[in-house]
Amino acid sequence: MTWNWQQPNWPEFTWEKSRLAAAEQRFLLGGGVLVGMVKHLRDEDRDQLTVEAMSTEAVTTSEIEGEILDRSSVQSSIRRQLGLAADNRRVGPAEQGIAEMMVDLYRSFATPLSDEMLFRWHSMLVRGRRDLTDIGRYRSGEEPMQVVSGAMPAPKVHFEATPSSRVPSEMARFVTWFERTGPGAKELMSALTRAGIAHLYFESIHPFEDGNGRIGRAIAEKSLAQSLGQPTITALAATILARRNNYYGALEAANRQNEISDWLAWFAGIAIEGQENTAALVEFLIDKAKLLDRLKGQLNARQEKALLRMLREGSREFQGGLSAGNYATITGASPATATRDLVDLVQKGALIRSGERKHARYQVGVALRPTKRVTVNERGGLIES
Repeated sequence: MTWNWQQPNWPEFTWEKSRLAAAEQRFLLGGGVLVGMVKHLRDEDRDQLTVEAMSTEAVTTSEIEGEILDRSSVQSSIRRQLGLAADNRRVGPAEQGIAEMMVDLYRSFATPLSDEMLFRWHSMLVRGRRDLTDIGRYRSGEEPMQVVSGAMPAPKVHFEATPSSRVPSEMARFVTWFERTGPGAKELMSALTRAGIAHLYFESIHPFEDGNGRIGRAIAEKSLAQSLGQPTITALAATILARRNNYYGALEAANRQNEISDWLAWFAGIAIEGQENTAALVEFLIDKAKLLDRLKGQLNARQEKALLRMLREGSREFQGGLSAGNYATITGASPATATRDLVDLVQKGALIRSGERKHARYQVGVALRPTKRVTVNERGGLIES
């Protein structure tokens, strides 16, 4: 098996530019619309958008790798680092580390990429790990770095990265390429093309002992933010998670050759879909503000507390809906008072009820807009389904 980095034209990637033209235009237009939407948010909602986007990306980029994190802990850590009000919960090293990396990515989106930045991210990401030899530096082991599946003695090798001895020189070339293709550079690349190549290029080198997927997706986010000129989060990981098997399949296929049109088309669809997911979150926050303005002065303290809690969590903590028991726990209300408050909230349009009696569940009267799956076909057309 010959991998892309073993071929004589590495890393001179080639692709059909015309196939990506419509996707590139759609992404830049969507970015401009998104920036305009964010400007209409209140400060507190803008803060919530930032925390929500970063925490979602942190949790989902880890889940892609099979690591399940506590979302509330990640959010709490992000809020503290941004100087926002946060609870005093104890945060584990994994949650703390990924939260720090996401905040650093957000704040330093315009800062040139460097070995030092990547080492910093790696140190954050693997905080608390005792099973790694190389932390905050490129891998140095002599064993091949392989992505495998299946049991011994005949596991399937999905990919083998460059040898450790080549990593420093390959990364020096990668960082140089990243900087010379960014905004203001002579070899400026379009947004989706640069981000897609950056992710694949980095993953092909696989420079760290662990954490390459998460850092590679962060680099793609950094590239997209630079192209838009805003410290935005495009929800790449959250969208990739829903297509995880396709993601690994697309990467594996792209790792076998340096003609990468199919990979870039797949990545472009994911990036546009991720941008739409972020736009849906902004719309949710705008609708939330309208709902609260309409209900101003009409709710008692208990109702307001419960509603704000649900809106803040986006109903994530209440899978299947809020129950009367949940309401009583949040507000300290008696069962009879909880029932009376909830009936009133439904009548005012703040909540929507489903089910009856003990099975009654309540959802916020504001919902995230569903988004469509986006793919780029062989002719460059954008297909939504």
